[in-house]
This record gives sequence, C-alpha cells and structure tokens, in this order.
Amino acid sequence: MSSSAQTSKARASSTPAGNGADGPQRLLVIDGHSMAFRAFYALPAENFATDTGQHTNAVYGFVSMLIRMISDQKPTHVAVAFDLDTPTFRSEEYAEYKGGRNKTPEEFYGQIDLIQKVMEAMNIPHLSLDGYEADDIIATLAARGEDADAEVLVVSGDRDAFQLINDKTHVLYPKKGVSDIPPMDADAVESKYFVRPERYSDLAALVGETADNLPGVPGVGPKTAAKWLNLYGDLEGVFENIDSIKGKVGESLRAHVDDVKRNRKLNHLLRDLELPVAFDALTLDRPNREAVEELFDALQFNTLRKRLFDLFGEEEEAVEEDPMPESERLDTADGIDAWFASRAGQTFGLHLATVQSSGGAHDVVGLAFAADGATAYVDLEHADQATEEALAAILGAAGVAKAVHDFKLAYKLLGERGIDLAGVVDDTMISAYLIQPDRRSHELADIAQVHLRLTLDAADDADDGQLALGLEDDAAVPAVRAAYIVRLLTLHLAGQVVEHGASGLLTEMELPLAVTLAHMERTGIAVDGEKLDELLGDFTKTIEAATKEAYDAIGHEVNLSSPKQLQGVLFDELELPKTKKIKTGYTTDADSLQDLLVKTQHPFLVALMAYRDATKLRQTVEGLRKAVGDDGRIHTTYAQTVAATGRLSSLNPNLQNIPVRSEEGRRIRGVFVVGDGYETLLTADYSQIEMRIMAHLSGDEGLIQAYRDGEDLHRFVGSHVFDVAPEDVTSEMRSKVKAMSYGLAYGLSSFGLSKQLKISVDEARSLMKDYFDRFGAVREYLRGVVGQARQDGFTSTIEGRRRYLPDLGSDNRQLRDMAERAALNAPIQGSAADIIKRAMLGVQAGIDEAGLASRMLLQVHDELVFEVAEGELEPLETLVRERMAAAAELAVPLEVQVGIGRSWHDAGH
Repeated sequence: MSSSAQTSKARASSTPAGNGADGPQRLLVIDGHSMAFRAFYALPAENFATDTGQHTNAVYGFVSMLIRMISDQKPTHVAVAFDLDTPTFRSEEYAEYKGGRNKTPEEFYGQIDLIQKVMEAMNIPHLSLDGYEADDIIATLAARGEDADAEVLVVSGDRDAFQLINDKTHVLYPKKGVSDIPPMDADAVESKYFVRPERYSDLAALVGETADNLPGVPGVGPKTAAKWLNLYGDLEGVFENIDSIKGKVGESLRAHVDDVKRNRKLNHLLRDLELPVAFDALTLDRPNREAVEELFDALQFNTLRKRLFDLFGEEEEAVEEDPMPESERLDTADGIDAWFASRAGQTFGLHLATVQSSGGAHDVVGLAFAADGATAYVDLEHADQATEEALAAILGAAGVAKAVHDFKLAYKLLGERGIDLAGVVDDTMISAYLIQPDRRSHELADIAQVHLRLTLDAADDADDGQLALGLEDDAAVPAVRAAYIVRLLTLHLAGQVVEHGASGLLTEMELPLAVTLAHMERTGIAVDGEKLDELLGDFTKTIEAATKEAYDAIGHEVNLSSPKQLQGVLFDELELPKTKKIKTGYTTDADSLQDLLVKTQHPFLVALMAYRDATKLRQTVEGLRKAVGDDGRIHTTYAQTVAATGRLSSLNPNLQNIPVRSEEGRRIRGVFVVGDGYETLLTADYSQIEMRIMAHLSGDEGLIQAYRDGEDLHRFVGSHVFDVAPEDVTSEMRSKVKAMSYGLAYGLSSFGLSKQLKISVDEARSLMKDYFDRFGAVREYLRGVVGQARQDGFTSTIEGRRRYLPDLGSDNRQLRDMAERAALNAPIQGSAADIIKRAMLGVQAGIDEAGLASRMLLQVHDELVFEVAEGELEPLETLVRERMAAAAELAVPLEVQVGIGRSWHDAGH
C-alpha cells in the first residue's frame, strides 16, 4: 500500500466554535501584552521553566487562558494584538507617557516571542503596528467586527478598553490573574465608575491613569469627575461650564485644563488603522498540529497540548483509498500456520491485546497481526495448547519479520506467558524517537496521528462491517487496528530512519538493548526491608529534631513547609536579607535559602535546611518502600525514548535519582543488597567519560596526553590554568576547574559559572579565558559544533545519533539560545549514552558466551550494577572491564572503575 493511501475513514472536521458559517459571528480580540503580564504574575516563574532554563510561566498562563476562552466563548474569529518596543505617537507627543514603569522582570524576557510562536502554530493572527499601541489595533478590530455585524469580545486588563463597550462589544476584564475574567458591559461600567462607557475616556482624562503615567486633576476622583460629566454631558460640556464649578476642585480643574485635554487626546483609541488583515482572515481555524507538537515539545507543555487538541477534536481525514482489510480469527494451529505461510517474506505488524488486573499488571489476552492486504486476531484466552504452541513458534521464529510498538514491553509480557519474541525488525516507538528525539510523546496514538493522520478509534470501522470478528465489547478490534497502524508506520518510517542515518542505531543498538533491559527489569534488585524501615525511622527522627531546633531558634512554632509563613519568619520577624522578589513575596526556594544560610548562618536556617533535606530523603525512602515487589526486589522500568540525547531513563521508581552527594543520601544505596543465592554486588562505571569524549571530539593534544599518561585530569588542567605545579593545585582550584570543565560541555556561561562557584562574574570570565588560552582546541570545538549544527540542522554523536535543532536559525533569541545549549550538550552526553549502551550489549553478550549465572541489574547513566553468582567474581570483573573499555574507540582510553560489596553503597568506589 502506498503511503499516500494510508489514511483512515473520513471524519467531520470539528472546531470549538459554536456558531456555524451561516450563524452569528463572534470576534475574540486579546490584548497580548496585558494578558501575558497577568499570566506571568499569576504563575510562579520558578515552577515553569524548560530543561534549558527558559521561563515559560507567561506562555503557559496565556495559552491556558486562550484555550478556556475559546472553549467558553466559542468565537468564530480570533486575533491577538501586541505592543512594540518602538515609540508611539503618544510617547512622541508626551515624553513621560507610560514613564516610571518597573523594569521588566528578567524571567519575562523572550516570553512574548514564544507566545507569538504559539499563536502562529495555532493559526491565530497576531498583530502589531509601528507607531501605535495594541489598544488601537484592538479598537480597529472591534470596529471591523461591528461592521461585519459580529459580537465582539475584548480581553484586556487595560481600562482604556471600556470606551469600546456598546451593544455589540463587551470587555472581558480580569479580576485575578487569568483565571477570573468576567464580562464588562455598559451597565457594569456605569455601576463601577458612575458613567456610561462612551464617557469613560472623559472620566479617565479628569482622574488620570497611573499605569500610563497620565496625572489627573489633583483632588478629583472618579465620583467627582462622574458628577461633572453627568451634569454637563461630556468633557466639552465640563469645559464650557468650567467657571461655574466652585471650590478647590474647580480651581484645580481650571489650573490643569491642558493636562486634561492632553490626557483625553492620548487615551482616545483609534478605530480606523490600516491593518494588514481583513476580517475574514481572523476566522478561527484548527491549529497546525505538527507545529504545535514541535513547539510544545520544546516548551515541555504536555498537559496543555492535550487540552488544546481535545478542544479542537480530531483533524479531518481524507477518504481512504485502500481501507483496512477485513480481519480473520485464527483459532487453530493449522489456521495460524496457513495464514503466515501464505504471506511468507512479509514484515508483520504485531500488537498485544491486554487487560489490567486488579493489582495493576497487564495480562495478554490476544494477539493481532497485520500484513499487506490482511489482518488477523488470535484469542489467547480461549486458545488450546496446540494453537498456542503454533503461535509461539511463529513469534519465536527469527526468520519471521515483525514490527511492534514498544518491543521491550511486548517481550516482557509474552515472556511472562513463556513465549519468546524474536525476529523483531522494527519498533515504531523507537523509530519515531530516532527521527524526532525531542518529541515528548512517542505513544502509538500520537505518532499515528502525526505521521499518518490516523486515529486508533475503531468505532466507525466496526460499525460498517470492517473487522467482522463477531465480537462485542472485546479487545480484538482496537488491537487489530493497532497492529494495522504499526504495519503502516513501519512502511512510513523506514525510509526516514535511513535518511536520518539511524538504521544502525535501530537494529544494532536499540532493538537488542530492549531485550537486555527487559531482562534487567524482570530481574530487579533485592532490597533489605529492615534497613529500609530503619532508614525511614532515622529520617523521621531527623525531621522531628530539626523541627524542634527551628522552633527553638525563633521561640514559637511555624509550618516549615509553608512559603508564606517562612517569609514572615525570615524577612519580617528575623529581618534577614531579602531574597529575590516574586509575586507572593520573597522566594524561599532552596537555592536562595542556601545562599542566605551561607551569608547569615542563622540557626533557624540551619534547622530549616536540615528539615528540608531529611524530608526529601524520607520521601525517597517512602517511594522505594511502596515499590518493593512480592519477591522482595524493586523492578524499575527503563525508557529508551524519553531523553532527547539518547540517555536511558529510569521510572517507577527512578533509581537513577538516588542521592549520592551527602552521606545521608548515600545511606539509601545501602538498602539495595545482593539477593539470595548470589555472592556479592559489583559496580562498574566510566571515569570522567564526558570529559574523555570532550578530549576526543576536540582533539586537544593537552587533554589527550593527560589521559594517555593516566594523570588526574582536573589537577592537570588546574596546573595549566592557574600556572602552578600539579602538586600545588589546591582542592579549591581543582573543584573550580572540575565545575568549569563539565559546565563548558553544556554551554555554561560566565554568569552560570559564577553562580555555581559563588564567585564574581569577572573572576568566572577570567577563569574561562585562562582555560581557553591553555586548551584552545576545546574552544574551537565548542564554537565549531554549534556552527556545524546550524549548517546541518542537527548534531551527531560518535555513533551517528542525530538531534535536530531547527531553532538554531530562529529569529527568536530565546529559542535560538536554547537550541545552541542543546547543540553543545547533545554530542557529548549523547555519545556517553551510546557508549554505555554498547557496553551493556557487549557485557551481556560476554555473560551469555561464557555461560555465567551472574546478571546485570541496573544502569545509572555511566554506571552498571551486577549481581555476582557464587564463584564468578573474577571472570565477571575481567569480562566487565574488558567489554566496557572496548565499547568505543576514542583518542583516549576508557577507564573503568570497579567496586564490590554486599550492598550498592558498599560496592561504591
């Protein structure tokens, strides 16, 4: 089947607009800057940032508000207006206009550009006009909407918008953040300001507007101004009767007539601008799904993505030229053999139908297959022994090519039934990941929608007689459809995998690794339950002791987990130096309080930090205790398609995140122990692998020679940077060089280095200069890798793993900076990930070849953990050292460190 015909049955296009093309029209116009700032202050910046450090709270809040507005108001037309940084006719006429505003918070920078990027992906026009404000654009759009006989809704936190209110135009004016935005009609304006909307500009001219730095008449408030306007009709009427206004307010008015006239001229919104779009161009359309997916991946907006796509529903899909074929039920051994024999040489799509047990586990109840022109289903719940044996023979046959989605999971689930799965030539989840590693979701439904514009929903197909399986409320129909989609995806992705240079990574690394990981997950690692409970008790006692010390330090109790109460204690009661200002006061985040502790050493802060550390450790231990299986072991799950750099991720629980920096944290590793029937644990990791990769990629002779001579790299670099003998490099010098060396590999700036080392920016800049003066090839490499990535559009690891970075050419500085940091990071971290994966495959192959009973249990970035069978310590250690050292050919040797002990902690080195 050609890829052009691989689309599903037609679906009606749906948008959230409740008014049809022939019905009443509704225009939603949003004041972009106004609502972005409200979103920024409504959501804490520290809670919304990407892995690369880009703050996104304003973007998130704005888009969330927009989604809700579209859902609630059901507009037929939408537009967003933004201000420009350039002067306007108002600022040219009155230099102090909008003067005195607070400096824009650093965390806000770049977020307007990102909001505009989201608008473009959503196909929503955003407008700016040199010399004018967003308010003028909004007023003009409102006028156009009224001319088109549309209802107009203006979303703005600027009261100047009230002058636009009439029978057709209402203003949605936020009361709190971007979550409480009630409508303001003429009656609401009059109730609050005592004048009708058409007179609001007159009132504002008299009273003034602090936000715009327009001073009003001294002594004149809204009630007085409204009384004049209602008495004399409008501002002109007030001027005509100005001499009859008595008292001090009358004198004040007469003294400030010119100010009032200026204010009125400046607060009047223009409704006749020449805009570059016609009203019809504002028609609400569905988002560009691919653009949204790519941008939301970069911004890490997963929940928001789902809300957006749920709002607009499924995309309209073309009528299928070659519909999914009817399906057969294979319920005999002969039927299975005949079905596969008649299609020999094909690659079969495979999908497992599962049900979830009460304990949360997934049990396989059936298998679906898809080939060219045929689909089939095997019901395992009712299959006899001969049928299941025939099926097992097909599944275990290396010569029968199969494609699955999530090979590792399928391998594990079938293995639990005693069925081996071999001959897998494609995992569509991994293939999609290798093509687009930055995509946040590689679930089958998501990539089917993105690549094929297909949905997994099989209801329509079942209704019209396709998949005539004679089943009702059964797992068969969705499973068959999934198998069919896997088959289509295999055809669709195969060429792209080749184009992306990822064929070898798929077949020689990721697919074999899935089998190794499945065995590791199934094996798990033993846990000492008594030690786990003991540790939980110890951390609880530490929390209680730290809590008492904190109370004693201030003489009363306080909720140590409440930022608001902590602010009161730290900055009001104790009058400690203020931290960074945030919307809710002064921040009490960990970094800020650690800096404050260094400065003050106040006993309350000492106790508070001890409380926080112990609380985190106890939470970790509680999570581990819940994860212990019936066999007394913890079975983590490894994800191959989460980290864009190629690193494996550990989930449920995350064993790659066990603390190791403090002795108390390292105690947690002590609960992971050797299991019954085994002799000891063995750990093996690479020494300074990322710096060795840096030396290899940069070709710096100094670094290469240091590694070849077996020197302490950080001491060697320190001696050159600080111009002292290696033996005179102090521990402080070594720490600074170590932090800088690793930081440079990830695009660390002089500012970032200064913050990390707690030194001045000038000192950090000087340190980096001295480093690059000594190791010039490193500087040239770091410069060149970004330039090459900009030219190629991607970075590449030593194994050829690519990471595509389209934003390297973006005109958005924030997106471009994010992409440049990723370009520095990906080749080094990705190469390290490739090397440890090669090492795992090599070690496992060696264990299998030697017939050892020892087994690999964990991978923690550049460390492997093994359970050693009785009498196998020496051959296993030799094998591990040899295979790990041979995992890559670099210009420097790969040094492997090994530790042995009854627990993971004891085996540390």
